[in-house]
Amino acid sequence: MPPAAGARRRRAARAGRPRRGRAPYRCRGGGRLDEAAFLTAHNAFTNYEDSRWSSVNQSESVRAQLDNGVRGLSLDTHWYERSTWLCLISFGSDCHPSDVYLCHGDCKAFAGATYALPRQSFHGTMQTVVDFLAAHPQEVVTVFLEDYVSAEQLGGSLSRVRGLSGLLFRPDEWGVRQQGWPKVADLVAADKRLLVFSDRSDREHLGVMYDRSWTVSNHWSLGDLGNDLACVTRWPDVPLDRREPGFRRLFTMSHHRNVPTVLTAALDNGAKLRGRIAEQCRPAAGGRDPNYVSVDFHRLSDGSGHTPASVVAELNARP
Repeated sequence: MPPAAGARRRRAARAGRPRRGRAPYRCRGGGRLDEAAFLTAHNAFTNYEDSRWSSVNQSESVRAQLDNGVRGLSLDTHWYERSTWLCLISFGSDCHPSDVYLCHGDCKAFAGATYALPRQSFHGTMQTVVDFLAAHPQEVVTVFLEDYVSAEQLGGSLSRVRGLSGLLFRPDEWGVRQQGWPKVADLVAADKRLLVFSDRSDREHLGVMYDRSWTVSNHWSLGDLGNDLACVTRWPDVPLDRREPGFRRLFTMSHHRNVPTVLTAALDNGAKLRGRIAEQCRPAAGGRDPNYVSVDFHRLSDGSGHTPASVVAELNARP
């Protein structure tokens, strides 16, 4: 075992978090960020372990997802205003302060469906990400925000995450539009290993990138029956094969249905995912592979021998 790997295992053991077996990812070609593929968890916060959700997109906690090889997380940020009424009718179990929380819709509408108890604060989940990166100094993680808060509210939440500012990668400071994306190894060497994207444009001063400026993305849904396999752009003015001088956008590929279930995720996550990349998404994107492959229930597959993790590993092994 290399000395660095041994040191990381010892640190993990001292922290009381045994490392789970997973294959290390490899970057192909020159190893630039736009040549790497990352397994991404759709709605990573709706899971059975971090809170009491009645309907989930993932089975494991955010930390467990990261421990098991997920390197992209999609999160929904909402502002919750403290409610005395909810505090009273919940007999004290929902007396949370006003803050940015992770909700799947209205943060006061339906417990277990649009929000879960205990409430999941955005800064607490981001602290989990930063703590993972601190324990794994060779890893890079990307967070995608479906953002329903103001830039001021988001900035206030981010400012409370210990160690975040030093890890945050800012493409404007690296001249990405002029020089292209850096190598993943350069991000690791500079310890700039956290990327954050938002679907709102007024927060790049926080180091949070506007996704429509930096990425291309396909339409998010496979449909109710899972048969909408065509890889069409999410944004009509940003085609998947868009080309810009000296700069190539990152390609985020969604592969999940309108309503997540264990059964449908198992059907979608194996050979179907692999075939869709090869037959629909790669051609639609002008011959390039996705950088972020986003799925529900990332550990499930169809028994074909292909899993989301193995598909991502295969993409990283392509010449």
